[in-house]
This record gives sequence, structure tokens and C-alpha cells, in this order.
Amino acid sequence: MKSKEELFEAVKFVEGENSVTIEETHNLASTELVKLTDSVIEHPNYKNLKSLTILLSDSFPDEVERHLYNRNFKCHDDLLFVKNDFKNLEQTSPVFTLKSLREVTFDHFKSIWERAMKGSMNAPSLLDMGEQMRGVEKELGPGYIDTCNLAFEGERAIGVIMPHIEPGTEAEGRIFYFGLVPEARGKRKAVQLYKQGLDLLNKQFGATYSIGATSKNNKPMLRVFEETGFEITERVKVYKRSHRSLKS
Repeated sequence: MKSKEELFEAVKFVEGENSVTIEETHNLASTELVKLTDSVIEHPNYKNLKSLTILLSDSFPDEVERHLYNRNFKCHDDLLFVKNDFKNLEQTSPVFTLKSLREVTFDHFKSIWERAMKGSMNAPSLLDMGEQMRGVEKELGPGYIDTCNLAFEGERAIGVIMPHIEPGTEAEGRIFYFGLVPEARGKRKAVQLYKQGLDLLNKQFGATYSIGATSKNNKPMLRVFEETGFEITERVKVYKRSHRSLKS
């Protein structure tokens, strides 16, 4: 059995505004994940957070899930992780104009992001928009200004795409969030915009591959991943513990 310090080092903590997500739990044995869960809940840095999330690899037995339920975690969603190694990355001419926070106002970006979230097939966030924006800044640092991009078709903003290099890596490209406003959906715009995002990851951010994730229920996003060259690598369950769930 690993020590508490070794358990914390074996997984990945993604800290946001009033939230933390624990990833890469596949590095632990079942008993170790149980011990880690109990340690995190009592840790002074994490016990009072609004949202504590654990991504549970599907390799863990039912006993681990029961322990999470007993510790007031609830299954929030099922995610599929995907990877694109950029070996067949298409070189396409930009169809949309991307403008970062260097060119658009904070409030304009936030309003379009909020509209892009409406009707999403992913499970809703427990954080409000202000907390989510502060979470992006905390997780990505000053570079979040270049990550937060609105996609324009002419003069009209039709969506959000947020490419970045995963903190702690040199070349792992991720798209923090991707979505179209409701009136732009169902018109074959998603695949083209995502391809532009991948091209930006590669050319501007220096990524050599990309990791993505979405709910197993988000069929449109899964089709986007398929049409842009991604392959499924892992299936995980998303367990969340919040102050709201503790009171219910």
C-alpha cells in the first residue's frame, strides 16, 4: 500500500475555481483509491470545495463505487476519452474567424459560451459561469487569454473553441470546451470548426497530439471525434461530491 503522499502523486489533480478533479485513477489499486478518496475528503485544501470530482476508470470493481456512494459521491456522467495522434491531420483553409480574449470582451465571450452550453448532451456543470471562467484562468494561467476563442461566421459569433496545452505536459493538446450556439447546430459546422481547433493546437500551440473527452450520451460530439480522426482510449465514470449533495 502506498503512503498518502505517494497516492496523491500517483494521480492527477486538476484544480479549478472552488473545485478539483482527480484523473488517472487507473494508476491505483482498488484499496489505494479508497484510501485516496478518504484522504482527499479530509484534506484541508479540498474538504470545503463546492465540487470534488473523481474520474473512475471502468476497471475498478463495484466495491469501489459503493464506497464512493457511502462517501456522498454521486455518479454524474459516463465519459469516453479519445486520442488523435495527428498523423493524418488535415491541412484545411479556415472557414471561421477565431478571435481570442485579446480581441473580444470578457463579457461577450462568457455570454456566447453560456449560450453554447444550452441544450448540451453532456452533464451540466455544478459551477456557475463566473466560477467556470475563473476555473479556466486558474487551471491554465495567463495563457487562458489565447485559449478562450469565439468562432465567427461573418460578423456573427456561432460558437466557442478553447485549445490549450495540458498543464504539466509539453505537447499534449486539449480543447477545454467546444460548442455551437443553438441556431448554428445541425448544419455541418461542428466538424469544420473542430478541425480548425486541431490545426490551431498543432501550429500555434505546438501540440503533437490531442486528447479529448465527452459524455457517452453526446452522440453529435462523438461523431465529430470520429470524423476528425480520434479513437476511443478509455471509458470512465464521473463521480461528484458537492455541498449540495451533502445536504440532500
